[in-house]
Amino acid sequence: MSDNPQRDVDDESMTIVAWSGDLDRMWPALILGSTGAAYGMSTTIFFTFWGLFPLVRDDVRITGTDAMTKALAGMNRPGMQHMKLSKLHLGGAGPWMMKKLARQKNVAHPAELVEMCTEMGVNLWPCEMSMDLLGVRHDQLIEGVGEPVGAATALSAMSRSQISLFI
Repeated sequence: MSDNPQRDVDDESMTIVAWSGDLDRMWPALILGSTGAAYGMSTTIFFTFWGLFPLVRDDVRITGTDAMTKALAGMNRPGMQHMKLSKLHLGGAGPWMMKKLARQKNVAHPAELVEMCTEMGVNLWPCEMSMDLLGVRHDQLIEGVGEPVGAATALSAMSRSQISLFI
């Protein structure tokens, strides 16, 4: 017998931590998030560290607030259109091939999936600490993204979720 009290679990709920801005990691996070919402699940995606960059509007260039954040901004182009593959990037040919194949197979682009998530009420939470660390402001994020939250808020959502994923 355990001394731990029973925790409340929200039936039909899912929390996903999207930590990578790579195309082949962002795609499954958004596909699972939108699919969960389509099935009526209460769904939250917490975007942290490099997973935050795809949420930055394509017309924004992150300039950073000091030498380190300026250097990081220079190495990481934000936005949905600039995501790389974690493997087989091939100087940009890999993502181009994946996107072309996805179009041929009628798989929604991550930008479309974010729009679908927003329309279906998925909570899109940017990590407040990652935003501070990487020099990203909330007004630089795409429409539909919620207010920044901390790790404690994300952990609370995960502890109540029926399904928790780290992608």
